[in-house]
Amino acid sequence: MKVEKTKITSYLNSSISVLSREEPFFQAPFHSHPELELVYIKESYGKRIVGNSVAPFESGDMVFLGSDIPHVWLNDEIYYQNINKLKAKAIVVYFNKDLFGPAFYELKEAQKINTLFNRGIRGLSINGKTNKLIAKKLEKLVLKKDFEVIIGLFEILSILSESTDLSFINNEAYTPINEQTKNDRLSDVFEYVNKNYKEDISLVEIAQIANLTPTSFCRMFKLKAKKSFVEHLNEIRVANACKFLIETDMGMSEIAYQCGYKTASNFNRLFKKLTRTTPKEYRKRAEN
Repeated sequence: MKVEKTKITSYLNSSISVLSREEPFFQAPFHSHPELELVYIKESYGKRIVGNSVAPFESGDMVFLGSDIPHVWLNDEIYYQNINKLKAKAIVVYFNKDLFGPAFYELKEAQKINTLFNRGIRGLSINGKTNKLIAKKLEKLVLKKDFEVIIGLFEILSILSESTDLSFINNEAYTPINEQTKNDRLSDVFEYVNKNYKEDISLVEIAQIANLTPTSFCRMFKLKAKKSFVEHLNEIRVANACKFLIETDMGMSEIAYQCGYKTASNFNRLFKKLTRTTPKEYRKRAEN
């Protein structure tokens, strides 16, 4: 999927923007921007792609996204059939990290906020009591003006920085290898999959990279990634297929081959399972 690079703050002429959206369906393309983003889905359902993660969303879904992580919300097929009763509603907050200035992040009192922003690079799902509390804060934030918006944003960020109801959307596959992940057995696995997803990756082969037996590898992977290795591999392949569908004019069979699928039928089946739409329909929506 071609990632559209945008700058929200320059487009909206504001370093902080709070938008209440109501549309027949969410129309933004697969895109990324330097601004951080908080998204609260008030109404509608479908699939969201955040980085390498493909997951369902529904009313109440709430995520916090760090800088430059690509994302898109795709409504279910029924939303594209012009049924008047169906609406896609969301509250979205954009803000530029530079708004606070470098001196802010050096403050001892700001370390938890800084940690939140760094965690946001992998995308964070907001759940539980924090989700309900932030939802109420966002409903009020939409009505605020001028400096009250900044105060409201600080209050929300403070709550998020203290919350234990946050979980990563992306696994280590989306995190650059750094000093903290070099010793993680799965970091090599994720890196290998990202580079070789188009190849026929066997369980024996990938287990050897983690220096484990296939059985031990499967157990460890599911424990850490909260999904099976095959599920993860298919998510990576489908996410890359989305890129090819928008960024290139390649045919479906060629895209299937480039993403590691031996047959177009298998590619179509798994693509629809993860995105709730066929590759052809996905490309058509992106063009529209």
